[in-house]
Amino acid sequence: MNYPENLRYTKDHEWIRIEGEEATIGITEFAQHELGDIVYVEVETIGQHMDEGSVFGTVEAVKTVSDLFLPLSGTLTELNPKLAANPELVNTDPYGDGWMVKMKIDDASSVDSLMDAAAYGALVS
Repeated sequence: MNYPENLRYTKDHEWIRIEGEEATIGITEFAQHELGDIVYVEVETIGQHMDEGSVFGTVEAVKTVSDLFLPLSGTLTELNPKLAANPELVNTDPYGDGWMVKMKIDDASSVDSLMDAAAYGALVS
């Protein structure tokens, strides 16, 4: 499985990419593989300030629905518009076009508490 080095990871299988004060969030290749074919992504928290660990949405696969947990505290600013018509992008390109939300993070240094690729790989192996 692929775990890009430029991302940070959570024990709940979300990844986060920090670019200044903005962060992009999605689920890992491991998570999408475990869920199976993604059929719907629901996020109704855009515009809201949320704390780290809060449920910001759900991802629905053929057999299950799974909560999505926020890796860091901040305000959700954008939902990936491509997912409405093509939720399968989460399966085919989880670290690219399959991203889920963008947010303005409260404290960029808090990313240091998240796992790097090696630690996440060890967690799921």
